[in-house]
Amino acid sequence: MLRQLKPKSEFSRHVLTLMTGTTIAQAIPIAISPILTRIYTPEDFGVFALYMSITSILSVLATGRYELAIMLPKKDDDALNIMILSIIISFFVSCFLFIIVFVFNDQITYFLGNPKISNWLYFIPMTVLLTGIYQSVNYWSNRKKQYQRLAINKILKSGTTATTNLGMGLSGVGSSGLILSQLIGQSIATVMLCTVIWKEDKNWLKKVKKLKIFALVKKYIKFPKYDVGASLLNILAHQLPNIFFNIIFNSSVSGYYYLTQRILGLPISILGAAILTVFREQASIDYKKFGNAKKIYIQTFKKLFIIGFFTFILLYFFSVELFVLVFGDKWNIAGEYAKILTPLFFLKFISNPLSFMLYIGEKQKLNLYSQFLFIIALLYSFLVSSNIYEVLHNITIFFCLIYIYYLYLSAKIAKVF
Repeated sequence: MLRQLKPKSEFSRHVLTLMTGTTIAQAIPIAISPILTRIYTPEDFGVFALYMSITSILSVLATGRYELAIMLPKKDDDALNIMILSIIISFFVSCFLFIIVFVFNDQITYFLGNPKISNWLYFIPMTVLLTGIYQSVNYWSNRKKQYQRLAINKILKSGTTATTNLGMGLSGVGSSGLILSQLIGQSIATVMLCTVIWKEDKNWLKKVKKLKIFALVKKYIKFPKYDVGASLLNILAHQLPNIFFNIIFNSSVSGYYYLTQRILGLPISILGAAILTVFREQASIDYKKFGNAKKIYIQTFKKLFIIGFFTFILLYFFSVELFVLVFGDKWNIAGEYAKILTPLFFLKFISNPLSFMLYIGEKQKLNLYSQFLFIIALLYSFLVSSNIYEVLHNITIFFCLIYIYYLYLSAKIAKVF
């Protein structure tokens, strides 16, 4: 009976493995969210959102985006050398960031308009380093099809973070609990994943060569040359609102927006991320073998659309009621934000995995130009709006149009047309 229920295709089995791990990993913090929203204030979440936005933006620089190239070489030893290269770059970037924070802490704090972030700026280089290492070893595991390893690690990271969140929240430490919990969870997950890779793949490390690393730097130079800028613009477009809301409005507004993003992003992080992990592996193989990825692209698009449509319809009509019921009366404003942003997240859910075709097709330059649209749309939304609700409406409209454009580009590269 159980064997009959097991997915027959390799793609579906890999998606199921990652989706199971990701679902459990995401279910843990969501399960405790009703508690967290009652022991942490919107202002606490606002400070945490500001910290995470800054680290997310700077983490784009961590590896020079070379980790994306780990999936591309035909030989595993080339991919391993790229992984080591990514980790080395992360170390130097983090050292540079620490010097910047040490010298200009007061000026950065003043610009951000939130004194509570001052001491936490010193932890940003550590977070960036951990992120760079984690991304590098994550892509290596993806290439080796170690999907069970990745699933278990996601659960470990989520469980550690959630447990620490509760403990520190109940002790009344405020936003410090949210930030420290994130650091602890990320540290443990990174160390454990590196340890497993060392035990299972340490013989591969003998194939790391300086000359080969330098050769691969040149071969995949398009990633830092074009994709760093494109990815930086993309992450700016999605993280700058948390920074702007802190500066222009207050940290409570940023806290409401952060919770909204977190809830609406669940389908993306649970299902979309799992599908992306398998899609990029299968699409890379098909593109190298057949010169297109039409079959896997259409198959993935259909699954994303069906799942996303019903999920986001439910969120759109019942967002306010759900937020009040689950998170408490003081979070009803976050429910109002969610209703406005739902169409944006529906298209983002579909677009995110499929847009990886731009990397597979090595169209980083095109991606760089396209990312300017996000920044222009974001800045325009803030400039022409007089209140937070107008900002959210404008962001939704403009971002939806851009995601549709991205679907067109990715389908064209996959040669669907």
